[in-house]
Amino acid sequence: MLILLAAAVMAAVMIGPLSLPFGETLRALWGMIADPGGAQGADAVVSAVRVPRVLVAVLVGAGLGVAGAAMQGVFRNPLAEPGITGVSAGAATVAVLLIVTGTGSHILPLGAFLGSLGAVAIVQAVGVVSGSTSSLLLVGIALNAFLGAIISATVANAEDAEDARSAMFWLNGNLTGRTMQDVGMSLAPLLIGVAIVLLCSRDLNLLSLGEATAATSGMNVGRTKHIILAGAALATGAGVAITGVISFVGLVVPHVVRLIWGSDHRFLLPASALIGAIFLLVADTAARMIFNPIVLQTGTVTAIIGAPFLLCLVLAQARRQS
Repeated sequence: MLILLAAAVMAAVMIGPLSLPFGETLRALWGMIADPGGAQGADAVVSAVRVPRVLVAVLVGAGLGVAGAAMQGVFRNPLAEPGITGVSAGAATVAVLLIVTGTGSHILPLGAFLGSLGAVAIVQAVGVVSGSTSSLLLVGIALNAFLGAIISATVANAEDAEDARSAMFWLNGNLTGRTMQDVGMSLAPLLIGVAIVLLCSRDLNLLSLGEATAATSGMNVGRTKHIILAGAALATGAGVAITGVISFVGLVVPHVVRLIWGSDHRFLLPASALIGAIFLLVADTAARMIFNPIVLQTGTVTAIIGAPFLLCLVLAQARRQS
């Protein structure tokens, strides 16, 4: 998987409207490290455009893959995905409000990140009070519906049609125009969130046996679940704040890893991170090149690839079971 990821990273940096040979790409990457501010010509395209976009794709793809696996483990449902607790809807609501009101794009990532954390805080607070996993799902579904209504009303009543278009563009997820500043902004919360979930891999294995079994093993089930969900939400919120809402990565990737290699979270979580990074990177490269010079949104490509692929996997699994 690491070899595949390295190959995908190199291909994504080389491929574009201005394709670069392997040797020239390596030279540009080395120049970016040795003299960060001195790139010119094709080297500047690599350092200022392609490398930040590739790094964002790798970070966000890994974060969504781990978050999806964590959500599916906590809720014991292979169809759970990172946005199920309202994290994506919270980020989207704040982002759309900022775009439509023209508040300013410079605070958009921060506002979206805070919106995602606020939505998760509401769900977590209700979960602490009720002490039930099913209530987390119900509150997440209700919150997603409520925030979705706010988003629809805001876009429908936007005074400027261009603002409404920008909001819809953000809602579909895209990596165009990412910079090293975006990488730096998302790096810490993504790594912290992913690390929290990875440290709970054995706890997720216990939870997969049932809450009663986990409790008899000495686990504080409620606290462990909230820690895992908080880590998954932190990784998801940091990614969504930078790229917008990108669907199917957190749903499809853990499902694929689980079907092929099993459900041991000690392997499932890191494998989901690597496959998620590869999947989003390949989808973003395809979005740039399939209809060149027309560039598709990355979220569109992940849905186009992910939906049929997931359907085929589910049908194949049903056929084997029957």
